Amino acid sequence: MNFVDGVLHIESFLAVTLGIIVLFLGRRLTQMSYWLKEFSIPEPVSGGILVSLLFAVVHYAFQVDISFDLATRDLLLVYFFTTIGINASLKDLFKGGKPLIILLSITIGYMFIQNITGIGLALALDQPAAFGLLSGSVSLIGGHGTAIAWAPKIGEAFDLNTAMEVGIACATFGLILASLMGGPIAKYLINKHNLKANEGEKVDVGTCQDSKETRITSYDFLDAMLAIHLCIILGAVLNEVISGLGLDLPLFVSCLFAGILISNLIPSSYPRLTGTRWPSRQPAVALIADMALGAFLSMSLMSMQLWALVDLAGPLFIILAAQFLIAVSITVFVVFPLMGKTYDAAVVCAGFGGISLGSTPTAMANMSAVAQKYGNSHQAFIIVPLVCAFFIDLANALIIPYFIGVIS
Repeated sequence: MNFVDGVLHIESFLAVTLGIIVLFLGRRLTQMSYWLKEFSIPEPVSGGILVSLLFAVVHYAFQVDISFDLATRDLLLVYFFTTIGINASLKDLFKGGKPLIILLSITIGYMFIQNITGIGLALALDQPAAFGLLSGSVSLIGGHGTAIAWAPKIGEAFDLNTAMEVGIACATFGLILASLMGGPIAKYLINKHNLKANEGEKVDVGTCQDSKETRITSYDFLDAMLAIHLCIILGAVLNEVISGLGLDLPLFVSCLFAGILISNLIPSSYPRLTGTRWPSRQPAVALIADMALGAFLSMSLMSMQLWALVDLAGPLFIILAAQFLIAVSITVFVVFPLMGKTYDAAVVCAGFGGISLGSTPTAMANMSAVAQKYGNSHQAFIIVPLVCAFFIDLANALIIPYFIGVIS
């Protein structure tokens, strides 16, 4: 940790430690608050937002900025998506083929609506069209990574000096809204339609709130870690091969596919060094998934520099309010009916609420919070990551240049 020119920089190890503390804080807040528990607000969200607000107070009171080294946070995301791949089976993927296509089609159509909304409202508010594009799929469904990648290009093309600030601001506020909308939407749909989870289905992330704690030994944990590391190694190799073909994908996407490949290519009876079966859908894998996702999201939310967003609050809030209302409407009146009005559909809606304005980890955290309260939906944990961790980035890479051409 060092302090230079009014900036307190927190190194990676301390950042992870603080992230764990924030996660515990969020858990305590959720246990104490009926509202947070009842509406399935993810624990890292409640803790992370509170701490980011406290850091904003420090900034205004003492003129001190706080920044974090988040390299370890990104590794946690790799761990998490590898566990999702390990839990996937080709049988489930083929079974979920139709819902996957439906959700992907809705999501791509929604991306066009999101950009049209942003551009239209920006022009109505006497803002540049590029401002509206940045407050569309570039930063909302695209998240911070897409915003950082495209903002300089859009800023240069349209002479918009604040392009990066607008992109980061939209991605940040979108992340907060997405974190808060998934759980309430799922609760509303589950209660209104009296939906029930499939009995006996093991959770993909964490444990159910009303279930007895499953005993996990140290060797169960190490066996799961070994499997995860083998998948990450293969995922890193796949990532290099894919990059050589001219397609850049995040490492966590390659590791997701590596997990799927290994889990489905190794026969269940194949002898392993550990003397056990491949740990697909085992409690230890679910535990590691929960730990990795919780710590990742806690670190992401606690590191938000809210003070940097205040100057852009005016027209940005109007556009984001409209985007929020549209996202909720599409989730409830389009996604839920087309996905079959089942319990699985309600959990998918919690995930769609996360990706519509936020990010892949937000979608997974929303679904995890719902699944731990009401019961698991393995179908949702298969199709949502594939849509938001893979297909969205590819679709956005084509949609953004199209809209740049439209507003030029």
